[in-house]
Amino acid sequence: MTNAEIAAALDELAVLYQLDGADRYRVLAYVNSARTIKSEGRSVEEMAREGTVTDLPGVGKTLEEKILALIDTGEIPAAAKLKEKIPPGLIEINRIPGLGPKTVRRLHDELGVDGPDDLRKAAEAGKVRELKGLGPKVEEKILAGLDRLEAEPEGPARKRLDEVLPVAVELVEALRAEPACDRAEIAGSARRWADTCKDIDLIATSDDPTALSTAISRHPSIAEPGNPGENGVKLVTHSGIGVDVRIVAPDAYGNLLQHFTGSAAHNTELREAAVAAGLHVSEHGITSDDTGETERFATEEEVYERLGYEFIVPELREGRGELEAAREGRLPNLVTREMIKGDLHSHTTLSDGKATLEEMAEAAIDLGYAYLALTDHSASHGFGNNVTAERLWKRIEEVREFNEALEGNDFRLLVGSEVNIGTDGALDYDDDLLAELDWVIASIHTSFRDDAEFMTSRMIAAIEHSEVDCIGHPTGRLLTRRDPYPLDIEKVIEAAAASDTAMEINGNPHRRDLSDVHARLAAEAGVKIVLNTDAHAPVHFDFMVYAVATARRAWLEPNDVLNTGPWWKD
Repeated sequence: MTNAEIAAALDELAVLYQLDGADRYRVLAYVNSARTIKSEGRSVEEMAREGTVTDLPGVGKTLEEKILALIDTGEIPAAAKLKEKIPPGLIEINRIPGLGPKTVRRLHDELGVDGPDDLRKAAEAGKVRELKGLGPKVEEKILAGLDRLEAEPEGPARKRLDEVLPVAVELVEALRAEPACDRAEIAGSARRWADTCKDIDLIATSDDPTALSTAISRHPSIAEPGNPGENGVKLVTHSGIGVDVRIVAPDAYGNLLQHFTGSAAHNTELREAAVAAGLHVSEHGITSDDTGETERFATEEEVYERLGYEFIVPELREGRGELEAAREGRLPNLVTREMIKGDLHSHTTLSDGKATLEEMAEAAIDLGYAYLALTDHSASHGFGNNVTAERLWKRIEEVREFNEALEGNDFRLLVGSEVNIGTDGALDYDDDLLAELDWVIASIHTSFRDDAEFMTSRMIAAIEHSEVDCIGHPTGRLLTRRDPYPLDIEKVIEAAAASDTAMEINGNPHRRDLSDVHARLAAEAGVKIVLNTDAHAPVHFDFMVYAVATARRAWLEPNDVLNTGPWWKD
């Protein structure tokens, strides 16, 4: 049994407990353990049989017993008992975005809904909107969610990049360590730093490809070893991620890497342009119509040069004008991680962070940053540990005292706030308090269900506030979990440009918001972009790599990004 299958069973048990009204901490324990197991590289089945599964964080003896029962019988006894009284269709309904277990239970208790078909009939008959606290907008979202369930009966197939990339790195390093390997690299959407990946593409060169593909199929993270051969092998990891390993001779490394890095749109456009020039491009080389000869190249740079282009970095290969720019010498000078001088979105124990003011500042200093903004949540954030106006005034003094004590260090700690945008666009604090802050981020954290016109006007009201410096995670999306809230992004960008309000690329890999497409639109409209991590602990400063990757995919250059320069508001 793969780790992904074990995790799915625990996730299902968590949903069943929620539907049955169990204590939230009990539910959370199963959700967290499922997440741990899903990301574990070793076989959790083997660990359970060896008695070492309790070494995993959050996995105790009770959970060990449930995992062993699942492995031996194919089912968790507690889940089987709950399924006897909870209609299985309610689990399916629970997959609809924004429709939590409490609402699902209400639909069952008050409307007799037992599954998707019942729910569709109730929604189409206008019965859902009659329930207190729901209304016509929720009803519309339910119908849209049901349509999506039918289109994706097995749920979303793609995984976030941060779930896939560590596995890809581990496997490519294993390939490189094999005596039969000449060169190996990550390809596909992971190499392009896309938001999500369907699977992992690895390419390698070898004079003994069967030996290399056999060796990688025996890696301990592999659950399904496939059929190794001279062209490579298809694998599945214990965490349920598909892996496609392609192998060619060393002299075709550049052709193979270019082809399997993609994207499909980029490669299609590249092939069509090549055909017009009498050439045919594939992973095996570039073939001339005139001579019939196939040229192979050891590097990607040579492939692009042969076809008449400057080298195009993987992040730009999305079929969005990069080939024309490469022909004409107009490729952007992309921002890099080393150019970032500071982070302007972080949290401490003052709100929901896990580290103190001093710990976050010290971590930023260790990174070589020139500044860090502490932006704890404001009074109506809605998730606890919010900061009252009185407490924020005190934080201003604490930050001033910290800076005075630095003595010769050029680093500067900034005091700010991530202020919640109310349903009317209003902010939590009075203007005199906001004016004392170095940096104000305004973000929407509540009431996502209104229509696009309402959400857009709400956002624009905050953008036009004189004390707002930046809009945080502007569309509210959570990758693979929650769609962006309805928003006329072009109007929002227009308002930000007119008000000289920056917009954030939030580097948290669950968000990456603004997206690359929206960030490019914003930069082209003259909006300044800030690359942030939304760090809730020092380790989260590493999320900057995702913010930078999104910025690079958006064609952003250093002068498009505010925090590539020194602190500018003095």
